[in-house]
Amino acid sequence: MNDWINLHALWEIAVVGLICGAGLPALFAVGLRLLNPRPVPATVGGQNDGAAEPSASVSAGAGGIAAASLCFAVVLAAVAWGIYLIVNGS
Repeated sequence: MNDWINLHALWEIAVVGLICGAGLPALFAVGLRLLNPRPVPATVGGQNDGAAEPSASVSAGAGGIAAASLCFAVVLAAVAWGIYLIVNGS
């Protein structure tokens, strides 16, 4: 252990910063992606007509909505926990 730099505290700050600073926004983005409808390419007689834009989209489905809700619940719980820590002064 260095007298000038507390490496253990620095390591903890780096890990928590990565989890909260990058992990929670990434989890939120995954939740949004799960809610995004998937495009279905336009077909003519079972063949793709080469259209660049999809003609229809399929909804996210029950599994996608459930997984997205779980992602959003984890992010919301982390935000609530952070507010609780700030208010309590811990």
